[in-house]
Amino acid sequence: MKITNVTSPPTSVSIYENWDGPGADDIEDKLTPGHVQDVVEIFQTPLTGHYNWDYSSADGRIRKLYRLGKELNWNADMDLDWSQTFPRSEVPLDQSFNPFNGWPTFEALSDDEKLRFGWHNLAWMLAQFMHGEQGALLVASQLASCAPSYDAKLYAASQTFDEARHVEVFTRYLQEKIGILYPVNPNLKALLDKILSDPRWDLKFIGMQIIIEGLALAAFNTLKLTAHDPLLKQIIHLVIRDEARHVTFGVNYLEDFVETLSEEEKEERAHFAFEACVVMRERLISTEVFEHFGWDVDEAREQVLSSTIMAQFRNLLFTRIMPNLKRIGLLTESVRPRFEELGILQFENLVDDGEVDWAELSKPLYDEAS
Repeated sequence: MKITNVTSPPTSVSIYENWDGPGADDIEDKLTPGHVQDVVEIFQTPLTGHYNWDYSSADGRIRKLYRLGKELNWNADMDLDWSQTFPRSEVPLDQSFNPFNGWPTFEALSDDEKLRFGWHNLAWMLAQFMHGEQGALLVASQLASCAPSYDAKLYAASQTFDEARHVEVFTRYLQEKIGILYPVNPNLKALLDKILSDPRWDLKFIGMQIIIEGLALAAFNTLKLTAHDPLLKQIIHLVIRDEARHVTFGVNYLEDFVETLSEEEKEERAHFAFEACVVMRERLISTEVFEHFGWDVDEAREQVLSSTIMAQFRNLLFTRIMPNLKRIGLLTESVRPRFEELGILQFENLVDDGEVDWAELSKPLYDEAS
């Protein structure tokens, strides 16, 4: 095993050797077994851990979520049919959601290049999910140590295993079914760095359980509707089941805790939540794909931002986050105008995840997968 330490994430796009889809011959950076190595970036964190010597369950909701996590564990090797292969000659996503339809630079591409763009765009999207899930894996492992209550420690431990499965399944799909690996988006990386390196356990909860996972849950539901590959739909279905529990856990746990904070502490966390939302909105723009295709990044970014479909899509992703922030008490008067400027305050009165839908969370794994 070779370990290579780096000071920042890789920036190049990698194409796996088994990829034979559109544009495969144009890529110089191909991975072979000789290239396999562990590329690691070290981060430091002043983590403060908590023992808990009271082993009684103080919150029945959190314990029940933990039990559901145990009951609904799934195995990517056994519960998914990896023999399914979606044709690489077909576009992988519903093109009615493509913000570049009608844009001269995109329309000038050949049909093969448009197909290649579609696969790269999906690869970028799934890679960001994969990188985000690794961040969630690291944060959940931290929470098992630093969360103060016994129930939260148990749940964080079960979530750590959930996140490990998510990293595994997205990695396998990218390697075996797409063959393209994009580096982590700088905006997502910056937020993960902040969450991982902050010593306050509740800020980790807010950043990961409420913001990153809340946005991911909405994005997963959209992808499940727009993806054409049945295998990918099944993967997303299983991941959604886990993520729904994670967000519900975060809302229920933080709701009581935030009430114990001073007004100054609440404001600090409210502004952090706002800044995290700003960063995550920018994370939704696939800048790295634009660069890979040699497009003018600023022009392509403006095309995305001016697209009515994409504006609706970006805002839709915050339909889970805003009511949850309100539920836990972090939509303070000082941040409300700033959320209004983003156009997402309108979602504050939608249904939040504080009221647990036990029947929905308890459904069998494949109740809706087909």
